[in-house]
Amino acid sequence: MNSEPYPMGILVEAESFDDFGGWVMDSQFENEMGSPYLLAHGNGTPVADANTVVSIPNTARYNVCVRAKDWVFGHHPGRFTLSVGGERLPTEFGQVNLAAGDVTLALHDLTGFCGRCDAIFFTTEDTAPPAAVNEASRAWRRRLRGLPEEPVDGGSFDVVVVGGGVAGTAAALTAARLGQRVALVVEIGLSPRGWTGPLVDEFSARTEDGDLLAVRLLEAEPTATVFLEHTVYHAVTSGSSIKSIDARHARSGRETRISAPVFIDGSGTAVLGRLSGAETLYGQESRAEYGESLAPVKGDTMHHGNTVFFRTKMADSPVFFPAVPWATEVAKDYTDLRGQLRRPGRENGPGPVIVPPGHVPDPTIKGRLTHFWEYGQWLDPYTQGEHIRDHLLRAIYGTFSNVKTIEPDTYANLALDWVAFVPAQGEHHRYKGDYVLTETDIRTHKPFPDAVVQNDGAFCLHYPGDEKYDFQLKHWEWDERDKKPYDIPFRCLYSVNVSNLMMAGKHMSATHVANSNTKFMGNGGHHGIATAVAAFLCRKYGTTPRGVYQSYLDELKTATAGIARENHYGSYRLGKGKESYL
Repeated sequence: MNSEPYPMGILVEAESFDDFGGWVMDSQFENEMGSPYLLAHGNGTPVADANTVVSIPNTARYNVCVRAKDWVFGHHPGRFTLSVGGERLPTEFGQVNLAAGDVTLALHDLTGFCGRCDAIFFTTEDTAPPAAVNEASRAWRRRLRGLPEEPVDGGSFDVVVVGGGVAGTAAALTAARLGQRVALVVEIGLSPRGWTGPLVDEFSARTEDGDLLAVRLLEAEPTATVFLEHTVYHAVTSGSSIKSIDARHARSGRETRISAPVFIDGSGTAVLGRLSGAETLYGQESRAEYGESLAPVKGDTMHHGNTVFFRTKMADSPVFFPAVPWATEVAKDYTDLRGQLRRPGRENGPGPVIVPPGHVPDPTIKGRLTHFWEYGQWLDPYTQGEHIRDHLLRAIYGTFSNVKTIEPDTYANLALDWVAFVPAQGEHHRYKGDYVLTETDIRTHKPFPDAVVQNDGAFCLHYPGDEKYDFQLKHWEWDERDKKPYDIPFRCLYSVNVSNLMMAGKHMSATHVANSNTKFMGNGGHHGIATAVAAFLCRKYGTTPRGVYQSYLDELKTATAGIARENHYGSYRLGKGKESYL
């Protein structure tokens, strides 16, 4: 018998397949699933096969195990089959005779409804492969894939930025244009909302195929290194500072250690803070804690949930959609498909509505907008993110089915044009900085000596609790106050207890109410600019973000203002002595 706790054999990670076919790689729930996986996201139409070639070292009879997930237990909407050398196995667990040499594997989707395959394992042993998600199972995967036990050295940089959204990209691009050696660790990026400005407008523009220009702009910067499709999973700390972070590449599983004297978290999920022990805020503060009029009387752990964008269309001919009892369990009899994504960055599109007989509309609700499709406000967004996404998918598929079923003639041609599998994430933990921004600060336009950028927008508070449909909000507070911009103090952009960690975006230091205003991605882009300039000053003067606040505030404010408003990167002189700004 093998002395290892788990069997040896041939491990084929689905995300390393040669050809994904119509399947897509989903790496966003790696911490829950234990690994990225391939997803058959066909919205009810089976997707094309995924294929790869595997080298078999020895002729033998192999036990075959497929690690998958029945994402709606009891209904099995994500069924698929595995073919080995052209032979389709009858179940996920089977046996097959294989000769030494190359053999082709194929994943064949049967439903189009989010089948997911994590890995395929061939072994001549009778011991089952690991099911748990822990360090022992990760070590087993590394060993079978021939990966090093420890992360490889990815290099040392002047600043490391985590998060490929607007805030992180703005920070990385600003840092690179200031001549800093910057590493950007990217998992998922999104379109901007909120006040933008020249820099954010530049990198959030799109190519004809819909891709953001951000990566191309960064690749054009000689001092920038982009780690695409990498998930940060560990931070190496010493005392009160971060020394390095470890990131895992989704496709290859390769783990890399990246070092820097300063880190900027633009992930929106406070990932570096959770890994390094930074103090954070979570949920709703009570009204008395910060004196906020929009806060609840009693604080709790409720937060903004997640949203899944979707879009329907009317086709030229009738479109079949299968029965989805597992989806109507969630959607019930809901028949309102408003709140669609019109195009990237443009939401709240119209959609089919069937009004039930005797329905009396709620006069306080002006329209069912995009973010009325929201779920997860009372769940842990870190450990239940996949469940939240899947629940919203069931709600959308069930509602779509209801509309087509109740008025089959009217909506015979109705089709799902697009449904996201990456949710728009709501609220996670927020960092605590040397200052916590409040609703009152924003309303009164409180002046701050360390104001570095301005933000804009309304208070946007989401309240769950629809009496019948748990994927719909009960109420949405949209308070535009005086519509004037307000100041963000630098003390809200660095951690109160991790000395070399800054943050940009919706997890900056703010209360739940204030965060409902600062959270817009365009606003976060300005945070990114300010933190990148601060990182430059940290390197220039050999200090920390708090040290910049204490000793070099005027320089920080002047440089940030020049970049944020005019995008004049070349005006910041990198030599010694007095700096000049244009």
